[in-house]
Amino acid sequence: MTGCSSGKETATPQQQAPASGKVTLFYLQKQGDQQYFVEQAQGAQEKAKELGVELKVVNLGQDANKAITELDAALAQGANGIAIVVPDQAIGPQVLDKAKSAGIPIIASDDVIKDGGGTKSPFVGFNGSQMGDSVGKEAAKLFKAAGWTAADTKIISAYKQDLTVCSDRVSAAKAAFDKTLSDQKSGAQVPVIEVGTDNTPVDAQNRTGAVIGSNPGVKHWVVWGCNDENETGAVTALANSGVPAADIIGVGLGAYLTCKDWAAGKDTGNKSALFISGAEVGRTAIGLLVDKVKNSKELPPETIAKTQIVTKDNYKQAGVNCI
Repeated sequence: MTGCSSGKETATPQQQAPASGKVTLFYLQKQGDQQYFVEQAQGAQEKAKELGVELKVVNLGQDANKAITELDAALAQGANGIAIVVPDQAIGPQVLDKAKSAGIPIIASDDVIKDGGGTKSPFVGFNGSQMGDSVGKEAAKLFKAAGWTAADTKIISAYKQDLTVCSDRVSAAKAAFDKTLSDQKSGAQVPVIEVGTDNTPVDAQNRTGAVIGSNPGVKHWVVWGCNDENETGAVTALANSGVPAADIIGVGLGAYLTCKDWAAGKDTGNKSALFISGAEVGRTAIGLLVDKVKNSKELPPETIAKTQIVTKDNYKQAGVNCI
């Protein structure tokens, strides 16, 4: 992972003296039962054990009110530092104000949060635009190789539409897709169908099912989304409606669900995926917090994790955890 500064002052909490005794950290996660966040928690626990600190992981589900309640509880229990993946970015100012008032360092994980003045909290995770760019380029490469045309092809872009990281990803995917095909002088402008979801595979599958029925003339489908849950859910809906795997180009974002068809040896529309490691994000967040608490080292404004396109041929070597 590489750290990079935006050049802007970040909303850091009050200075805290280095902790010489027991250190207790909290990782508050939205959707803690999702595979990505399960692996994130595991990576965080591994790093906490390595560094000799206690880590308490809390699953917030998708409940913004619970996030505030659990944050209050963590502060009341004497937390020395907190990493948080908020269920709703709108609570960012409240979260940061509480941490600042308590003098506790806090780092946003995965989803950016800002204070009331619009200043970002220290962040560890992925660059949404870069991720989307990689997905879009991969989809365009596969589209071109398949010899498809825009006339009988449509793109399904599935994502939670009120989440900025999701909007950043899918917008960048479309821009990269169009630019790549334009650079190749294909002249293709493939229509995009935006499917609003709650970022779960079941919802993506159900909502995509309705889209398929209203587009009977489409022969080929390109699929991407905010995460693996969206992409695999949409691809499953297409398969269930009778679309052959050869007529689907699905590019996942995560690889932890996309890989399941590959591991099972299935003929699938899940053609490739951008591999992101939740475990690495978790390890890094804890390492940064411990450095802040024990050594008074300032939290970097932004720490971005590396990503990699994988397929059925190389996902194992890349380290994808396909359970």
